[in-house]
This record gives sequence, C-alpha cells and structure tokens, in this order.
Amino acid sequence: MADQFDVIEVGERGRRRWLGFVILLALLAIPVVGLLASRDPDPRPDPQLEAVPAPVQSLRTLRDSAPNVLYAKPAAKGDDEIIQVVFPHGARAEIRYPARLALDELGSRPSQGVWIDGQYRRLSAPYGGEVEVSKGGEPIRELTPNVQLWPRQPGSGSYGQVLLFSFGPWRLALYDRPEGLTFEQRMATAEHLRGRLTKNGYLVLTGDGPVRLAKPGETMRGEPIGPQLWFGGVTGDIVTFAPAPGCAKAAKAPILIDRRGRPAQSVCRGDVQIAAAGSPSFVEQAVKEIRITLK
Repeated sequence: MADQFDVIEVGERGRRRWLGFVILLALLAIPVVGLLASRDPDPRPDPQLEAVPAPVQSLRTLRDSAPNVLYAKPAAKGDDEIIQVVFPHGARAEIRYPARLALDELGSRPSQGVWIDGQYRRLSAPYGGEVEVSKGGEPIRELTPNVQLWPRQPGSGSYGQVLLFSFGPWRLALYDRPEGLTFEQRMATAEHLRGRLTKNGYLVLTGDGPVRLAKPGETMRGEPIGPQLWFGGVTGDIVTFAPAPGCAKAAKAPILIDRRGRPAQSVCRGDVQIAAAGSPSFVEQAVKEIRITLK
C-alpha cells in the first residue's frame, strides 16, 4: 500500500514533489524551533543530571530570599562599637571598631576550608542564601535530610556541582571541582560534617571520618583556608577575620578579597589576620583601627 509520500509523488510530479518538500520542511521546523526556544544557556551536558530521578521542586525565589548573614547587636563604647563573635571552629572573640565603619550593619557569615579524603574544598555561606545556588531551579537530589546536590552553575568557571548544607537558618555551599568527588565521598561529607548554633546564632562546625576541617593558620598557596568570618556582601565594603597563630604582618589576603581593581589590604592583630576591601577610606580605617581579642 502506498504511504502519504507515495501519494504526493503521483501525477503532476514536479509541482507535487515541491509541495511535499515544503510540507516536510514545515514539519521539521517545529521541533527545531522548540529546541532553540528551550535551549539552556550553558550547553555543556552533565551526565549526572541525566541519570537521576525527577528532582525535588525548589520553592525558593528571589523575592522570599533573605541574606544569609548574622547581624550582631553592638555595644557602644565612646566612638567605638564592640561585637561578640564566634568563629566556625568554636573560638570566641571580641571585635572593637570605629562606629562609622558599621560592621554590625554589614553582617557576618562563616567560611571554612575542608579536606575530604585528602582533597581540598571550601565551605562558604552564600550571601543570598539558597537562592544564590538554586537560581530558582531544582536540586539534582537530596543526599541527607539537610544536604542537597545542585547542578553546576553557568559561568562558575573551575567549579562543578554544589553540595548545599542546611544548619538551622544557615546555608553553606561546598563548590565541587569539575572532576568532582565520588558519590561515596559526597555522601560521607553530608553525613560527617555537622553544625550547631550558639545562643547568639553563630554557626560552629565539626567533622570526622573522611572530613577534616582546616585548622587556624593553615594555608594553601599562601592563602588562609582555616576558619574565618566575613563581614559584607559580594559588592561594597568587606572585612574578613581569620585566626592564624603567629601570622606574619605581611600575610596574604584571601583571594576573594584581593580582587583586581579594588583596594585591598591585610594586617595581623595578635593571632588574627584582618583583611579589608572596598572604598579606599574604608580599607585604610579597617586595617588601622579595628581590634580583635580572642577569648
């Protein structure tokens, strides 16, 4: 029995062949247009995304996302203000600064280097919280009740997929490398990295088994990777505090602080490195006038 294309070819052969060709092109154009309209801006395929079941829907949006920071209440002392802080490894400290620097208004968030079976990764608190990782999308899967695996973010350079940890109100992101940890290593990290909140809302981290937290003063290529507190967001003025026993006066600032075209300086106060970036006046005052005392 002849099919539909055989019928088009019968009689007035030239005109009908042309008509069949036009219809065929129209049929092919529909899926092509659909593909172009739904194309992902990052065309590189991720085999792990194709191998997992339907992900859990994320309900977070830009509108309901709050900054992933802690605003400590300062105590006034003359022209200065004092805030009490707790670092990710549990050490307490008192920070004294000129009130005009308004560190309390910048808010603080934790940062901590982690070794997983001898491989280094960094844990940081995205300023925008979960939405900074999700971009309004969906996770790949849930590893544990408080840890989700998210796809690689477009434009993330040398970083791969993201492990997003939930510790109370805090969201911590572990950005993997393109070659990636194994599934077993990711599960072990999710199970052996723990966090607890202090009464003032600071996050204290612990790890065991294959997970080792970088110690105060530990460095990699000269950059501090131990426990830190960051005051400020991605743009504007920012100050970081990194406990570093015996740190040199010319200690190298964290790479995210020492950005091209942005004034940045660092200094050691006792056993803590202070690094600042932002406006020239803010940076100068921060490194000269901020004091910190470990307890």
